[in-house]
Amino acid sequence: MNEGLEHGPGAAEGFEYGPGADGGSEYGTATARGPGYGPRADGGPEYGTATARGPEYGPQADGGPKVVALGGGHGLYASLSALRRVASQLTAVVTVADDGGSSGRLRRELGVLPPGDLRMALAALCGDDDWGRTWSEVVQHRFRSEGDLHGHAVGNLLIVALWERLGDTVAGLDWVGRLLGAHGRVLPMSSVPLDIVAEVELDGLVSTVRGQVACALTPGRVRAISLVPADPPACAEAVEAVRSADWVIFGPGSWFTSVLPHLMVPELAEALHDTRARRLVALNLAPQPGETDGFSPQKHLEVLREHAPSLEVDVVLADTGVADDREELEKAAAGFGGRLVLAPVAERDGSPRHDAQRLASVLDEIFREKR
Repeated sequence: MNEGLEHGPGAAEGFEYGPGADGGSEYGTATARGPGYGPRADGGPEYGTATARGPEYGPQADGGPKVVALGGGHGLYASLSALRRVASQLTAVVTVADDGGSSGRLRRELGVLPPGDLRMALAALCGDDDWGRTWSEVVQHRFRSEGDLHGHAVGNLLIVALWERLGDTVAGLDWVGRLLGAHGRVLPMSSVPLDIVAEVELDGLVSTVRGQVACALTPGRVRAISLVPADPPACAEAVEAVRSADWVIFGPGSWFTSVLPHLMVPELAEALHDTRARRLVALNLAPQPGETDGFSPQKHLEVLREHAPSLEVDVVLADTGVADDREELEKAAAGFGGRLVLAPVAERDGSPRHDAQRLASVLDEIFREKR
């Protein structure tokens, strides 16, 4: 048994260090530790119990829907930064195919899931108070050195350390989420690390590349992708979250390496098709160099249709500045059985980034509409 990391009552005891030397709050108490550890003032279950380990870690929007957001990297970060403001229960289901940088090194050396996209999702769910901002910056911090730590993100090491201590991927992520006071839960889409295989076309020639980094950096346009292993096991908690959600959000994000892979994990794909949740596709603000060069918004939807021909979508959300041909985009949305919503969701400085507050406002309006 890992002392101090048990999942039952008193689990947090391993973090208590005794009275503060300055006469302040005792280290390890709720006052000293910030949100999510000591006895709860509201009379709810003690943090560390099975009841408290569920998806709700930080304060979440009262009366909002249960939302599952799919993706990875910066696109999912943008989505979660908005959704945590309007969802009553939020779950991020994250791709696990990264093979570059710190994540790739940890994956190869330790045989673990690549933690980088999971870390970014947790950072996005941090609150706007001092606790949340500080921990968001800490887990995103990368070491700069001449040694082996160079390039490693603090959050990656923290996540992997908890995985090794607990022997449980989901429990480890839940622990990090509680430490950060995350406004939601982060889950991997699969319980095993994956490789993305892509067909890339350049000047009429098609080549096959393997690995997320190769997919992103190989010149040409990605035509199709597949996963290795071909039938990976889904994270059971992710499947359950999708089945019980009110809304499922696809995108924004790297279309071939962050969004589409969720539809290639059999159990997860089945849940995404069968769920009673409404489905929303949030389109990117610009094509991604090396992956979707030259893609129009409707081309993104065409590719989604090619990889998931039976998927139904209720809403396609696009920024007003990217819909050059509204009629064609409306037709593409209708092809999924959905409707197009155009709204200003980009940063006001003109950069191809989503503004969290603007996106949250639009999503909240959509969520409040009756079926």
